[in-house]
Amino acid sequence: MNKKRKEKMVFLTSSPDASYQKDGKWVTGPFTEKNGFLERFRNACPLRPRVLLITATPDEQEKNQEMIQYFTRVFAASRIQAEAMRLLERSTMDRLEEWIPSSDVVILGGGHVPTQNQFFAQIGLREKLSEFGGVIMGISAGSMNCADIVYAQPELAGEAADPGYQRFLKGLGLARLNILPHYQMVKDYTLDGLRLMEEITYPDSTGREFYALEDGSYILCAGGKETLYGNAYRIADGIFTMVCRDGEWIEL
Repeated sequence: MNKKRKEKMVFLTSSPDASYQKDGKWVTGPFTEKNGFLERFRNACPLRPRVLLITATPDEQEKNQEMIQYFTRVFAASRIQAEAMRLLERSTMDRLEEWIPSSDVVILGGGHVPTQNQFFAQIGLREKLSEFGGVIMGISAGSMNCADIVYAQPELAGEAADPGYQRFLKGLGLARLNILPHYQMVKDYTLDGLRLMEEITYPDSTGREFYALEDGSYILCAGGKETLYGNAYRIADGIFTMVCRDGEWIEL
């Protein structure tokens, strides 16, 4: 019988798996071994974890079915045999009260931060996870929404130029830190004619701090500590600093 952990462990990831493209098609790999992620995640899980996936796209059933099939393959490739793999979306949101206490691992999927944030608020996820004693993995937007106050970095066309776009939202309260994922991909992006990092994110960091993670880097929140592993950068008051490298770790 699975035994639930008394203290939650929260993995804030940019992208946690080692899937790759071959001939234009995605090949499913295991969770990445980079910076010791797979070992730490596997050790945090019971032998046959009951997994709950919570989507960032609650109304896109086809995409969500692809997601649950994808993570079923990732767990298998990681030699983690899941006892159950359940999906919380709009059509199953009334099962949350039942599924949270009967899960060992909760995965918060990636997607559009404000859309996911709104869904989390609608289902009362912050309150439900406050008493959860298992493992939580945030992925991209899911990691961003783990913060107490979320920085919803503009992403879609029009958001950076919209004075009504809300950049700071109430999150799940699982982490003190604000995460910016996929830094190696987005560092040179432009949005609405503005450079995403230098002209949008740096000014937004006034009086705040953000941690930009590359894929394969992550933050582990456990035991009252937040520990950063792998390539990562601190952005605070408009100043950009590399704070950790692959193969290294720092306590934040």
